[in-house]
Amino acid sequence: MGRFWTFLTHVHSLAGPAVMLLYPLYASVIAIESPSKGDDQQWLAYWILYSFLTLAEMVLQPFRVDTNLVYSEASVCSMAGPALLQRGGIHI
Repeated sequence: MGRFWTFLTHVHSLAGPAVMLLYPLYASVIAIESPSKGDDQQWLAYWILYSFLTLAEMVLQPFRVDTNLVYSEASVCSMAGPALLQRGGIHI
């Protein structure tokens, strides 16, 4: 059970960044190749927000260690952004 739990922990630590980077990268390439400009603006906004949040996370890392914010909660919040933009959540 110990080795499986270690393996599962490593997979979990790689799955979050993979989902937050690979799908938006793929969708951005598809958006750039499409003739419409709306999806280009959507993914540009996503990358700007992602960069800002990544920079803020690096700067605030020493303070975040003292809080109880779990990496999974931060990952869910980061992945919710593109989903809301995709579904029209920008108008909420």
